[in-house]
Amino acid sequence: MNRVTVSIGSNIEREQHVLTCLDALHAAFGELVVSRVFESEPVGFEDGRNFYNLVAAFDSDASVGELQAWCKRLEFANGRVKNSAKFSPRTLDIDLLTVGALTGKHDGVELPRDEITEHAFVLKPLAELLPEATHPLNGQRYDRLWQAFDPGDQRLWPVDFRWRQQWISRADV
Repeated sequence: MNRVTVSIGSNIEREQHVLTCLDALHAAFGELVVSRVFESEPVGFEDGRNFYNLVAAFDSDASVGELQAWCKRLEFANGRVKNSAKFSPRTLDIDLLTVGALTGKHDGVELPRDEITEHAFVLKPLAELLPEATHPLNGQRYDRLWQAFDPGDQRLWPVDFRWRQQWISRADV
């Protein structure tokens, strides 16, 4: 059984698509641990719509290829357009960040995902969710990676968000 982490993002009907994603993850993989939800300004996008971003973790025996295929099916089922421009609005974006301690290319997917150490909207929720977990390549704890991270102009802030009739994120906490 591997601990799997995924980043979730949306800048089109954000709340609806994040809720749909969390429900689908829970139905497919069982118990989830979920970070706070952050609103972030788009990085590299022409369209200025802000994103909702978060990280979820769960345990699974699925292969990397099976996990990747599941994520892509859910994206497309929620209106993601195949072969859309890299920096275009997204109904739903689900990226495998880590699958256990796997490193390198597995089933065509590079692990761990580089965005962990490149983007505040990935690292901050991951560091809050699993502060003592370590990056599979550099062995550094996520909370320490976040403390040393220079977000530059990557702004993000927590938002109020409810899932399964419970607050999973509060803007004022």
